[in-house]
Amino acid sequence: MHLITVGGITLNQTPLDWDGNRDRILAAIAEARRRRVSIVCLPELCISGYGCEDAFQSPGVQRMAIRVLEEIEPHSSGMIVAVGLPVWHESGLYNAAALLVDGRLAGLACKQHLAGEGIHYEPRWFRPWPRGRRGLLAMAGRQVPLGDLRFDCGGVRIGFEICEDAWVADRPGARLAARGIDLILNPSASHFAFGKDQIRRRFVLEGSRAYGVTYVYANLLGNEAGRAIYDGGVLIASAGTMVAEGRRFSFQDSVCTTASVDLDATRLAQARLAVEPAANAGEDQVTIEFTPPRDDLDRPDHARGRNSSPGRDAWEQGASVKEEEFTRAVALGLFDVMRKSRSRGFVVSASGGADSSAVACLAALAVRFAALEMPPSAVARRLGVAACVEAAEDLPDEEAAVRQLIGSLLTCVYQSTANSGPVTRRAAEELAAALGAEFHAFDVESLVRDYTAIVSRAVGRPLDWSRDDVSLQNIQARARAPGIWMLANIRNALLLSTSNRSEAAVGYATMDGDTCGGLAPIAGIDKAYLRRWLVWLERLGPDGIGPIPALAAVNAQTPTAELRPGAAGQTDEGDLMPYELLDQIERYAIRDKQTPLEVWQRLRHARPEGDARQLAIWIERFFTLWSRNQWKRERYAPSFHLDDENLDPKTWCRFPILSAGFSRELAELRLAAGL
Repeated sequence: MHLITVGGITLNQTPLDWDGNRDRILAAIAEARRRRVSIVCLPELCISGYGCEDAFQSPGVQRMAIRVLEEIEPHSSGMIVAVGLPVWHESGLYNAAALLVDGRLAGLACKQHLAGEGIHYEPRWFRPWPRGRRGLLAMAGRQVPLGDLRFDCGGVRIGFEICEDAWVADRPGARLAARGIDLILNPSASHFAFGKDQIRRRFVLEGSRAYGVTYVYANLLGNEAGRAIYDGGVLIASAGTMVAEGRRFSFQDSVCTTASVDLDATRLAQARLAVEPAANAGEDQVTIEFTPPRDDLDRPDHARGRNSSPGRDAWEQGASVKEEEFTRAVALGLFDVMRKSRSRGFVVSASGGADSSAVACLAALAVRFAALEMPPSAVARRLGVAACVEAAEDLPDEEAAVRQLIGSLLTCVYQSTANSGPVTRRAAEELAAALGAEFHAFDVESLVRDYTAIVSRAVGRPLDWSRDDVSLQNIQARARAPGIWMLANIRNALLLSTSNRSEAAVGYATMDGDTCGGLAPIAGIDKAYLRRWLVWLERLGPDGIGPIPALAAVNAQTPTAELRPGAAGQTDEGDLMPYELLDQIERYAIRDKQTPLEVWQRLRHARPEGDARQLAIWIERFFTLWSRNQWKRERYAPSFHLDDENLDPKTWCRFPILSAGFSRELAELRLAAGL
C-alpha cells in the first residue's frame, strides 16, 4: 500500500493582480501544507489570471508572470505544487502549468488544445503546444524543461491535462497512460454553465478509469474578470471512483479539497488495462530526486480515497439544482463585481415587476450567501465597506447584522409617472422591506411633462399617443435615468440594469432608460425561466436561506412596461408574443441557426393545435426585431455568461449591426404560411 495525500484548490483570482494572486496562491499552499498534502493542483493561469485578454500579448505581463512564479517557487519546499501561468517561448505564447517540487521549478507542461469557441478566445493569444515536442526555457540563468512532459518525482509519476485537453477526443491522458503515469493533474478555468458540472464529473471519472490513474481537477472560483463566473468544485477520482468533491460557489478566496489515495491500487488498475506501452517512454520524462511524503498508516483518513475536506452541499442532490445554480452563480458574480470594482453597493430602479425584483433579490442574496460562510462583519470587511464593519459587530443578533449590511449596500428606487399604478408601487416597496434594502420613491412625472413640452414646441405640435406612441413611452423610461444614476454616483455604488435575455433578443428596452447600468446581471437569462424562478424563490428559495414570500405581489402580476395609459391595458406579451414562444423561437433561430421557415415548420410540428398563420406572424416579428436591434445588444451593459444561449455579442453571439433583416427568408415564410 502506497498512500499519498493529493489535493486541488480553487482560487478566486483577478487578472493582473500580481501581488493579490501571489498571496492567495501562497495562502493556498500553506493551507495544503497544514493538511499534510503532498501533491497539490492549483487552477489554470492562476498567477496572471485567466481573463487577461489582449494584455497576455504584452511582454511586460509575460515577464511579470515569471517573476511571480520565482517568488512562489521556494514556498513549495517539501511538497509538489502545480501552478499556471503564460510562458513565452521562441516565437509563441503558451498556456503552461509549472510543476514546483521541493522548492524548485522542475519544468513546465504546456496546453495542447486551446478553447476557441463561444466565450473562449485562447487561440487569439496562445499557441497549442505540439504533441511530443520538448524544449528548454531560459529563466533566471537556468534552463528549464518545457513542453509535452511528464514528471517522475521519486517514483511518483505525474502528467497534465490542462482544461480543454480533457474536453477533446484526442486527450493527452491516453498517451500518458501508455507511459505509466500515476496522477494526472488538470488545472482548469472552466466557466459556469447550467449542467456543465456533470460533464466535468464524467471526464474526470472516465479519465481516472480509462487511464488507471488518480485524477485531480482544480477550477477557478468566482467572477474573475467581469462576465464569466467560475463555480470552483474540485474533483478527485481514483481508478474510476470519485473520492473527493469540493464545494461550488464559495464566497471564500479559496477552497482546499484533499483525498488520500493508494498508488499501488491505481497501478494495479493500470496493469489490467489493454494499453500498449510507448516505444519512447523515457524521452519526455523529467526526473527529480524527491520523494513525496507518504501518508501515515495510523492516520484516521488512511483508507484509499478518504476525503478529509468538506464535500458538496446538500442542494446538489436536490430537485432544484438549476434554480440553486442560477441563484448562487449570479449572487457570487455580483459579490465579486462589487468588491473588485471597489463599489460600495448596488442601486436598482425597482419597478415592482419581475425583472427589477429578480435583480434586487439577487443583490440581497449575494450578501446572505456570503454571511453563511463568514460573520457579517467579515463580509463587510471583504467588501471593503469599513463603515459597516463596526455596525455589524455592534449588533449581537446575526440576522439583524445581515439586514443592516444589506440596507447599507442595496438601494431600491421606485420611479413613478402618470401611468404607474399602486400595485407595482406596493410590490416594490414591500419587497425592498422584506429584503432589508433602503427604499425611495421618485415622482418623475414633472420631468416627463417638461421634456414633452420642450419637444412639442420644437416640432410645432402637441404630442399624442396615436402618432407618438413609442416616443411617449420611451421618454418615461429615459426620465428615470438621471436621478438613479445620480444616486448611484453619490453612493459610489454600481447601478444594475434590469433587462433580461428575451428583451435583448427583440430590443424590447429603452436605450438610456431601463438599460442604464454598469452591469446587467440577468441579461443572460430568458423571461419565461425568470418568472418560474421567481415563483420558486417565493415558495422555496435557496438551501440555507429559504423563501422570499414578499415576491407573491410581484408574481401575481402580468408583466407590463406600464408606459401607456392604464386604459390601453399594456402587457409585455401583448406588445411582443407569449414569452414561452418567444424563447422557443430565439433558441431555434439564434442558437440552432435555423431560417424563419424552418423555425415555423419546427414549431408547427411541436404545436399542431396552434394557429399556423399567427405563429408565422410572431416568427416574422421576432426576426425583424432581432435584426433591427443588434445595435442595442452592442450597447448593453456587461452580462454574466450562464449558458450556451447567451446573446452577448462581445463573448458569444455575433451578428451584423446592419443587415437586410432576413428579407428573402421572411418572404419565403409568408408564402408558405399564406400571409
